[in-house]
Amino acid sequence: MTHDIHIIGGGLAGSEAAWQLAEAGFRVKLSEMRGSGEATPAHHTDGLAELVCSNSFRSDDAESNAVGLLHAEMRGLGSLILREADIHKVPAGSALAVDRDGFSAGVTAALEAHPNITIVRERIDTLPSDGPAIIATGPLTASGLAASIAGATGADALAFFDAIAPIVHFDSIDMETAWFQSRWNKGDGKDYINCAMNREQYEAFHAGLIAGEKTDFKEWERDTPYFEGCMPIEVMAERGLDTLRFGPMKPVGLDDPRTGRWPHAVVQLRQDNAQGTLWNIVGFQTKLKHAEQVRLFRSIPGLEKAEFARLGGLHRNTFIRSPELLDSTLRLRNRPNIRFAGQITGCEGYVESASVGLMAGRFAIAELRGETLAPPPVETALGALLHHITGAAVAETYQPMNVNFGLMPPIPGRTKKADRKKMYTDRARTAMQAWLAPA
Repeated sequence: MTHDIHIIGGGLAGSEAAWQLAEAGFRVKLSEMRGSGEATPAHHTDGLAELVCSNSFRSDDAESNAVGLLHAEMRGLGSLILREADIHKVPAGSALAVDRDGFSAGVTAALEAHPNITIVRERIDTLPSDGPAIIATGPLTASGLAASIAGATGADALAFFDAIAPIVHFDSIDMETAWFQSRWNKGDGKDYINCAMNREQYEAFHAGLIAGEKTDFKEWERDTPYFEGCMPIEVMAERGLDTLRFGPMKPVGLDDPRTGRWPHAVVQLRQDNAQGTLWNIVGFQTKLKHAEQVRLFRSIPGLEKAEFARLGGLHRNTFIRSPELLDSTLRLRNRPNIRFAGQITGCEGYVESASVGLMAGRFAIAELRGETLAPPPVETALGALLHHITGAAVAETYQPMNVNFGLMPPIPGRTKKADRKKMYTDRARTAMQAWLAPA
């Protein structure tokens, strides 16, 4: 069919943008290179919206958490990504985690079935010269298109490394040693598997992380920074002996049933699929070589005979200088027929990526209708994230960012921290209602 808009990239952002536009009655061509014989260093399937790292969309608490608020705002705007996440939810305490295969299959089926969407499995190497387009190729944009973007923007892409956590088969975990419990007993009590370490075990594990053989970098990758929100566990370990005990291995709120006390450190695993047969090791993104991973992770009590469905990995992510290059509706300033969406803009996180796709789609809808859509208020989660991407940061020091209350205007006056979070979310809901109200 003849299309009204061309979306390049079938990840979370591209899928969400396509859905928003198609539901509004516009004809969408969605180009995705996976399935055409092309691949990326991180993806394993041809499914749309494939989750390549964790299976968690993080907190679903819309009352006191910024990402939970973002979930709520996206649900209110008919998000396909949140709809499918809710359908394919797996236990994760107060977090929203999904069966990654079921989730991707659900998104793919919905887009394939939509009469206004044509999915083309092809690699696009150049930016479209005319007609409305959304570039949502993510942090693993193919080299040809990346070169075309660099040529159009006149600015070098920034880059950072993002690491992938390992996944373990449940039936290989020793549940005589490990136990089910959510921190502070939130959720139904079986949302996480916990593996306790005493001081001696923890210090030996810490030493092993530092000494373990790591992935070698290519020359052009050596100065690429890590993103702080997805730091490899061995890099965290290098920051100090107790860094992990205040991060992914913190024991607080977890009672070892053998002692009745908090352990010295805890390794947690979170359910990764609906059947409960796969569990990912929380916070264990890593660049250790595979043999080192197997050896070291099997030293964790309860994982001595662990069988891995996937070992950890590392890939290079790229993103553009969005505050310098994009306007407030995500259009490329010197090529206004083109919008960018998702992680290539410098947002970080599954939900954030999808939310920027949602906004790009809605801005494009208004433009195709000959209308103007004002950006969401900066007091909302959507508006705060958009403001960070398109104007709040200094381009020279711009870095990927998860949504957080720090991106919003501060609450005036002195308030308790717990009360302040609720004040942020209450204010955001009021602002969102005003934004959505008819003019």
